[in-house]
Amino acid sequence: MATFKRILLKLSGESLMGEQGYGIDVKRLNEYAAQIKEAAAMGVQIGIVIGGGNIFRGLSGAGKGFDRVKGDQMGMCATVINSLALSSALDAAGVKNRVLTAIRMEPIGEFYTKWKAIEALERGEIVIMSGGTGNPYFTTDTGSSLRAVEIEADVMMKGTRVDGVYTADPEKDPSAVKFHDISFDEVYNRGLKVMDLTATAMCKENNLPIYVFNMDVYGNLKRVLEGEEIGTLVHNA
Repeated sequence: MATFKRILLKLSGESLMGEQGYGIDVKRLNEYAAQIKEAAAMGVQIGIVIGGGNIFRGLSGAGKGFDRVKGDQMGMCATVINSLALSSALDAAGVKNRVLTAIRMEPIGEFYTKWKAIEALERGEIVIMSGGTGNPYFTTDTGSSLRAVEIEADVMMKGTRVDGVYTADPEKDPSAVKFHDISFDEVYNRGLKVMDLTATAMCKENNLPIYVFNMDVYGNLKRVLEGEEIGTLVHNA
């Protein structure tokens, strides 16, 4: 029995690279689709937001001379590419899904509205929400927070390459200690990089907990939904 009825699953674009270092690793993509299929079979309603960092990241593009607004728009398009790839993998796995976009681009995807997303979720479809917020200067973390609040999700599941929130980056500092749970205020006070400040503030203000876990280990999504404590819960104190 799943511990949550409706979730927003935030997936990392970088994780889609797998071992390649760029683009989309088909093996990783299919593993994600299989994990999402398992979660859907538990009766969980699943909304998904996926980043675009494996293709283009607006902020780093701005550092290389790209106009920030155009760079962010390129990043939004990258999230649509990743969303279509995941949708295709879910189709192949026999999972009903639809892609909604924050910017009008029919027939690639339907234009996002809260009500369209919730109706699809209640029909048992996986809803992939792409294009960020549709505006520059906002990350996909903020897009995830916004969509999670809009669709009235019980929790945001942040699937990353790390198995939770640590006192420091465990990939760089072997002495870093993992938190079982932590408050939004402590995340802020410690300067921890769970999500950017805009996204964290939105979750805090709307009482939306975040569960950070390692999505790259096959089966972890199901384990989290079954209540296994393998990551870190970020919540209001």
